[in-house]
Amino acid sequence: MLPPHPPGLIDPKDDDAGPLLVVASQCIEGHTFVDPHSHGRGQLLGVWGGLMTLGTAAGKWLVPNVHAVWIPPGQLHWANTHGQVDGWSVYVRASACEGLPTQPTTLRLSALLREALRRLESLQETSADAMRDLLEQVVVQEVRSLPAEALNLPMPTSAPLVKIAQGLLKEPALEHSLDDWAALVNVSPRTLNRRFPVETGYSLGAWRQRARLLRALELLAEGYSVTATALELGYSNISAFIALFKRSFGVTPTQYLRGN
Repeated sequence: MLPPHPPGLIDPKDDDAGPLLVVASQCIEGHTFVDPHSHGRGQLLGVWGGLMTLGTAAGKWLVPNVHAVWIPPGQLHWANTHGQVDGWSVYVRASACEGLPTQPTTLRLSALLREALRRLESLQETSADAMRDLLEQVVVQEVRSLPAEALNLPMPTSAPLVKIAQGLLKEPALEHSLDDWAALVNVSPRTLNRRFPVETGYSLGAWRQRARLLRALELLAEGYSVTATALELGYSNISAFIALFKRSFGVTPTQYLRGN
């Protein structure tokens, strides 16, 4: 279990104390969990290597190394790391968060943002020179311009559908039919079929498939082979799993493992 932020860092609960941005990195070994917490500052959370999962009451977001997740000030969240993770965070003064997303959002990183963050991290936190001021403005403006991408899994809101979602997250390989799930939570199949897209934006089948694919990324990052991952998630046809993975993420699981 890890603390909410690296030791020695300015307390991110101080929304407008200290510099405009605070940049910090932390290398984490193995599967770890960061307790639920929130910050007075906004947080951009990313990894230089490895995979992290961010969770809120509204769903979960994956953080591979070509993306980052924006967390607005005051948002309760927690995190899991999968395998070895070289993580980083940028804490943004609350007064500078205007124009940034008001909900957790996955953003695709740009080369400019990556290099600006690395340069900022190399400067002393107390530095107030022109270079630091310029880099801070570049980072904030760049975050505002980054495209959002769908690496999230929205959670339903009503109790019966939450029970279904939690069951699938716990056991992604479950093969229950719509009728089975409806009977389990004591709603009609018609109601379940109608409510799931309303609450999540996905049909139950599509949500289940999405949950499996996001879990696949986590398992691969934890060292599972492609075959073991497919079987763990209930895919008896490994080739079908590979094809679905490539359609969804643009690369095969093997290419993903190699970082391509």
